[in-house]
Amino acid sequence: MKLPSIKIRKTSSNLLMMVIMTAVMALGTATPAMAADKGPKMNKQERVCLRNGNKLYEKKRYAEAEVEYRKALQANPASEKAQFNLATALMRQGSVTSQENDDKNPMKQAEGLLTNLAKSAQDKQLRGKASYDLGNIAYGRQQYGQAVEFYKQALRCNPDDDQARHNLRLAQLKKQQQDQNKDQNNKDQNKDQNKDQNKDNKDQNKDQNKDNQDQNKDQNKDNQDKQNQNQNQNQNQDQQQPKQQQGGMSQQNAEQVLKAMQDRERATQQRINAQQAQQQRHERQRTNRKW
Repeated sequence: MKLPSIKIRKTSSNLLMMVIMTAVMALGTATPAMAADKGPKMNKQERVCLRNGNKLYEKKRYAEAEVEYRKALQANPASEKAQFNLATALMRQGSVTSQENDDKNPMKQAEGLLTNLAKSAQDKQLRGKASYDLGNIAYGRQQYGQAVEFYKQALRCNPDDDQARHNLRLAQLKKQQQDQNKDQNNKDQNKDQNKDQNKDNKDQNKDQNKDNQDQNKDQNKDNQDKQNQNQNQNQNQDQQQPKQQQGGMSQQNAEQVLKAMQDRERATQQRINAQQAQQQRHERQRTNRKW
């Protein structure tokens, strides 16, 4: 299975630079298990189909090899070697860049077979090979944390697997790089979020200040209008009040005072007239008196 080429960012780590220099080794796929390998006894049809499938696999005729491996499984459904070899043929026909939930992708079918073998295969060597191939699949999907665990599991089964050890170092390197990129992206994202938040706060404060200014302006206008209204009302009331004469007395009061003076003067004149009339009567009586 051909996986993406390794691209590493610059770093000051000596270990990182050393791994970069050795990253030219391709991430290979475990080869099919041979029919003559040690393991549970196989029936004749299973053994023949496995050998035919392996020959076709070596000639890169993977689809034809798949057919032979499936025939071996029909002869013995519990055959771990037939399951593993079928998975290797499917991997050669599939793509790690396809959707993981695509059941029609041969890589998806291969992954299911390898997962079962890595967990429950009685053959320890096959468990290691299945874990190794699962590590390659995870690596191709840039799931470097999973790849690291699969390569470690492969080494626990096959401590002498130098290729698994090499791929483990590559996966650890890529995971370190991925984590650094993630941290940097988080920092950039937080920086952008803070920048956007500050801009939003600034715009909000600007709008709030404008609203306050408009509100103060409207309030001042209302106060001015109310003041002008009160002033006009006072002027109207002043115009409706009687005009006062000098001395602070209004015309109405002056007329009342004048009328009162006239009434007193008339009463005084009537009293004087009455007195004069009475005096004249007395004089007439005295003149007419008989002596």
